[in-house]
Amino acid sequence: MTPPPGPIYLDHNASTPVLPEVRDAMLPYLGEYFGNPSSTHMYGQAMKAAVERAREQVASLIDCAPREVYFTSGGTEANNLAIRGLAAANPERRHIITTVIEHPATLAPCNGLEREGYRVDTLPVDETGRVDPGQLSRVVGPDTLLVTVAHANSETGSLQSVGQLAKIAHEAGALMHADAAQSVGKIPVSVASEGQDLLSVAGHKLYAPQGVGALYVRAGVNIEPLLTGAGHEGGLRPGTENVASIVGLGRACAIAQRDLAVESQRLLQLRERLWRRLLEGVPGLALNGHAEFRLPNTLNVRFPGVSGNRLLEKCPSIAASTGSACHESGESGSAVILAMGVDPVDAVGSVRLTMGRSNTEDDIDTAANALIEAWRTLV
Repeated sequence: MTPPPGPIYLDHNASTPVLPEVRDAMLPYLGEYFGNPSSTHMYGQAMKAAVERAREQVASLIDCAPREVYFTSGGTEANNLAIRGLAAANPERRHIITTVIEHPATLAPCNGLEREGYRVDTLPVDETGRVDPGQLSRVVGPDTLLVTVAHANSETGSLQSVGQLAKIAHEAGALMHADAAQSVGKIPVSVASEGQDLLSVAGHKLYAPQGVGALYVRAGVNIEPLLTGAGHEGGLRPGTENVASIVGLGRACAIAQRDLAVESQRLLQLRERLWRRLLEGVPGLALNGHAEFRLPNTLNVRFPGVSGNRLLEKCPSIAASTGSACHESGESGSAVILAMGVDPVDAVGSVRLTMGRSNTEDDIDTAANALIEAWRTLV
């Protein structure tokens, strides 16, 4: 894949470029094929067949039945549908458990339910960004409806023990939802073996277009739609399907499954190469996240004595992010990094560097040199 012109792109956890193979699969559905998938004639049925083929491709990647996959506009809608839809369908249980480091697409619907009278417990994380399953065991109870946890954190890449958390939830009669926007396509994900009852997928995190995603709902789990108006997607997501983007998501999932072992190992090698180069040039550099249980493409590091935002301003040849917040009183560290117990002064030096298919060893070496030089000019 040819990298786009401009800075070296090290922000793949924010969004990925659409793969040429994905784009080529979508193009016929932006022109040649145009029918409504709900129509019974040839034009509509061609579109319906494309949607069902994509459903099979998504299901194959996450190890579920195609009938358990429902297409959405992305990870945010999938998370909202999972959390609020489950609550609407199961009013007898009024307790939700999540974590302090969740994406706003999880925290916001949980907070909304709390305002409606639900009890919401927010679990802490340790210094590596992981939840202690023992904490969940102490909080979950007979009134618990749902445990909702991101499989992989978008900032640090730290992985949660979703299988163990699901087992604890199930023993209490609760259900398990995983926001897998960051993990699907980067590491193996199997709802069959890990035990998630609901799982969210975001297309633009795995080289499909922005604005498309999916929600896995285990057969037998009862949820209500957030929107009303028609019976599309098994009655859970009304509205004529975005067929071209759904085809793109399906193709991206097929590519991810085909290349997963090789590409994840390649990204791991690039990540470790970047880590070693930065360690050599930046005394006092520290890692944010778990050293082992982490996405293979994700490196979040703290540069001592500097602001991560200022550092990246000094590196226009690199496109990356920090997660830090800027406001009138100054700059504060990312909420995720602070929740891990990092000193607030140190937290502002954090930078997230996330690699993808377009990156090469030359990119990594160039980026490392630029970051080291920028750091030296600021300290």
